[in-house]
Amino acid sequence: MKKHVQLLRGLAISIGLVFTACNNNNKPKEQSVTAVTSPAFMEYTVVKVYPHDTSSYTEGLLVHNNELFESTGREGFSKFAQVDLATGKAIREHYIDKSIFGEGITIFDNKIYQLTYRSNKVFVYDLKDFKKIAEYPWPGEGWALTHDGKSLIASTGTSNLQFLDPNTLQVQKVLSVTDQNGPVNNINELEYVDGFIYSNQFLTNNILKINAETGSVVARADLTDLFAQGGKVFNPAQLPDPNEDVLNGIAYDSARGSFFVTGKQWPYLFEVKFR
Repeated sequence: MKKHVQLLRGLAISIGLVFTACNNNNKPKEQSVTAVTSPAFMEYTVVKVYPHDTSSYTEGLLVHNNELFESTGREGFSKFAQVDLATGKAIREHYIDKSIFGEGITIFDNKIYQLTYRSNKVFVYDLKDFKKIAEYPWPGEGWALTHDGKSLIASTGTSNLQFLDPNTLQVQKVLSVTDQNGPVNNINELEYVDGFIYSNQFLTNNILKINAETGSVVARADLTDLFAQGGKVFNPAQLPDPNEDVLNGIAYDSARGSFFVTGKQWPYLFEVKFR
């Protein structure tokens, strides 16, 4: 997602303190201190490595009814597809208008919802035949989608997540994502699992685990060594667009109890378990 970026490595963690004090009649009183907990370190294990289509500029990834779906971006190449996990190839796919940069998708009530980057549109398709059945206006940028069984959840590249009515796309509430340092920006590809939202943090190798009620980042995984742990050699220079082909795409498979993660135009898709 988004052009001309560098993949940053590593993570600097600091502990923030919030101080409150009160003063009555110009006489200082006892100061209370509240410590904001840093996110836990979330370890992971690579279970298996699968092929991934290197023409896929991944913007969204999900598993629905044991089937893998993926959406891709860039004008002229944007599509969504049902993907064969074993081969990485599309079983069926739908390309959108060549002038539009496609973004994340989610499947809700047998409908596919697709965001667009800067075209101010959300498209809705019938899951059965991929035919477009609705179109909604969308203010600002669109990055990623998931849902919690009741509401769609959208990211726009900021620190805020929007909960949307699936029937009207009206905003029901806005959830601010924070950690010990305050708001966490670049919230990207999303996956809702059991009360938590897992998210790629764009421009980093991080996967964030976010409390879906409070917005607090409760855990963080660093996937810098993902290729090495999967037994694969990672050479960014061999990627089609080394400066743009960053980590992006996370999907949960409840049948396996595993997550699938990949990156833009990467040659591999990794099955991982977080712990």
